[in-house]
Amino acid sequence: MNMENASSVTEFILMGLTEQPKLQLPLFFLFLLNYLVTGLGNLCLMILICLNSHLHTPMYFFLFNLSFIDLCYSSVFNPKMLMNFISKRNVISFTGCMSQLFFFCFFVSSECYVLTAMAYDRYVAICKPLLYTVAMSPQVCSLLMSGSYVMGFAGAIVHTGCMMRLIFCGSSIISHYMCDILPLLQLSCSSTYANEFVVSAVVGTVVIVSSLIILISYALILYNILHIPSSKGWSKALSTCGSHITTVGLFYGFGLLTHIRPPSSSFVEQGKFFSVLYTNVVPMLNPLIYSLRNKDVKIAVKKTLKRITK
Repeated sequence: MNMENASSVTEFILMGLTEQPKLQLPLFFLFLLNYLVTGLGNLCLMILICLNSHLHTPMYFFLFNLSFIDLCYSSVFNPKMLMNFISKRNVISFTGCMSQLFFFCFFVSSECYVLTAMAYDRYVAICKPLLYTVAMSPQVCSLLMSGSYVMGFAGAIVHTGCMMRLIFCGSSIISHYMCDILPLLQLSCSSTYANEFVVSAVVGTVVIVSSLIILISYALILYNILHIPSSKGWSKALSTCGSHITTVGLFYGFGLLTHIRPPSSSFVEQGKFFSVLYTNVVPMLNPLIYSLRNKDVKIAVKKTLKRITK
């Protein structure tokens, strides 16, 4: 991928979260703790899934990939963000900015598709239990996961390629703590119509298609649950879906609050706040959501600790 364009701008300045000097050091330690918890939480969940055979199921296969994506996703911007809290000049090169944009788009899009595949997995498990081993065979799971990464990669290529065609010749100050699409479009001195169209088309397609599949899956699950006679069947079905519903709600909820807002300067700080929740809090919460009330994960933790202490 060629990282050069016709711009006179060779580097950008990231404004970060705040310009107040007194808040820089406290925020550094706060986000360092967030990054460590996110990394350790997702890494531990991945290790547990690998080491325990009873977790070698389609649901945990997708969860392993979700944790992997969250781990990589948080590593795209957190190191640079932490450096900016303690450095005097928050500079990122044009190449570094485009690379950050590419990987950010890649992992966000991939996570959308993985969450969609997980919803389909829960639908098959609850509504078609007798066909589960066939419908969610290792080959099918691998195909769904490969498709998620390929589609995420394709979307990232489109966004980054369109961004690199723009000319940046005016201000180089990005009113954000990372290189996101909308803050970069505001700096361009060339027409951004094509970029805006691509963003609307690609993001709209990803969100609408994945949301529809998730909603249809859970509508069918709810219909099936309503016809389960026993209360135990209800609770079991709901417990298998609760964690995923929470994750989807947080991911799409904060994502929409971050990107769908009036194009006014008064909403810049509000946008940064929701962006922090979307990019920092959600990846940290995902391993906790899937482990705190999950019996399988608790059993895996006990078995792993016994192996270590022997």
